[in-house]
Amino acid sequence: MPRNFNKYQYETSPRKLEPEYTPKKNPYEVKKSTLRNSKKANKKNSKEKQLKKKHRQIIKYLIVGFAILFGICYRNSQIDENFAKVQNLKQEVADVEKQNAQLEISIENGLNLSNLEQEAREKLGMQKLNSKQTIYITLPKSDYIEPAAEEVIIKEQEDGIKGIINTIVNIFK
Repeated sequence: MPRNFNKYQYETSPRKLEPEYTPKKNPYEVKKSTLRNSKKANKKNSKEKQLKKKHRQIIKYLIVGFAILFGICYRNSQIDENFAKVQNLKQEVADVEKQNAQLEISIENGLNLSNLEQEAREKLGMQKLNSKQTIYITLPKSDYIEPAAEEVIIKEQEDGIKGIINTIVNIFK
């Protein structure tokens, strides 16, 4: 390459000189420095692998920790929902018991004699008896129990074999 030094350079940095000769590398030649570099590179790679392994373990522990925390939070939310349901059911039970108590009181108040008479008049059309509707009956003071005209005969139970024989004999008579 011919060098052209006479041209003016507009940039602020000086131009780089290119070497006239570039050495060619032998691909089969192993240098001592490359062996040292390879050992250092192996050490660096093993350290990098160890660091990556530690990072992976830390990430695994974090994921497990977050999963446990999520599980705890989810379970607590389920407990809160069930607790709210129980409280609602207890409130409903209390309301129903209050209504039952009020109904019992109203039933007890409605069972007095004046209320029964009023309902009998209004709903059923019943009236009190007057003197024309009453009939008096006189009964003699004698006893109305009559003695039994028939005599009751109690048969004694016969032994098993004698009873069977007697029933067979009575059939053929």
